[in-house]
Amino acid sequence: MLLLEVNFQEILDSAGQFIVIYGLRFLGAVILLIVGLWLSGKASKILYSMMEKREVEPSLRSFLKSFFSTLLKILVIITIFTLVGVPMTSFIAIIGAAGLAIGLALSGTLQNFAGGVLLLIIKPFKVGDFIEAQGFMGTVKDIQIFNTILQTIDNVIVVIPNGGLSTESVTNYSVNPTRRGQWVFGIAYGDSVETAKKAIMGVLENDPRVLKDPEPMIFLSKLNDSSVDITVRAWAKAEDFWPFSFAIHEKVYDAFNKEGVNIPFPQMDVHLHKKEKE
Repeated sequence: MLLLEVNFQEILDSAGQFIVIYGLRFLGAVILLIVGLWLSGKASKILYSMMEKREVEPSLRSFLKSFFSTLLKILVIITIFTLVGVPMTSFIAIIGAAGLAIGLALSGTLQNFAGGVLLLIIKPFKVGDFIEAQGFMGTVKDIQIFNTILQTIDNVIVVIPNGGLSTESVTNYSVNPTRRGQWVFGIAYGDSVETAKKAIMGVLENDPRVLKDPEPMIFLSKLNDSSVDITVRAWAKAEDFWPFSFAIHEKVYDAFNKEGVNIPFPQMDVHLHKKEKE
């Protein structure tokens, strides 16, 4: 009976020591997790502010902030496992096996990460550029580790994986300061081509958004079935291009009306022949 009491007491003492030791470790791990996540977020913001003061490119700032924050969180988790008492050799082996499995399962995600790195190295576009890619057109709002955020002209946010952006075609409308537009206006057969050209040139000369150098070009480009096509080429600043491109149609239409130039519609002439009786 005495032996049972001694053994039970030893079990209680061992259990108490176990609870005290590992309970303190668990409490320390929880505190470390909270503090570590807070510090990682704070450090990321400090890093971003430093890069902002040094005028680092916005796209690179966002990418490095996201990458640095993720790296710090991983270090916090590793530190917590060490504090709890998980052997590092076993932990590294588990991470290696898990990393292989996760790598195979998340091959697309890793491709997006590599794509994000390539985008920052090659720099086909930056934050603030107006681009067209993956069937979407909009302004680049952010370049993250795995995705690029676009804001379309109708104020819709589109998230595009970086993998596709780094391997497929991207059209950047913001790289060059000027753009050339091309428009085709059809006039009716029998109307004066020179009168139409002068009317179009008057529209271009009276619009301050049209650049004088290079000079605009106006020429007869095609004799269609129902119209004589006149092609117009003119240059404008990149920020003025779309407003001018939309306005030129209305202005040319009004100019044609004033000059009596007709804009034809598709038509077909039918000739009837009376068959003579034998």
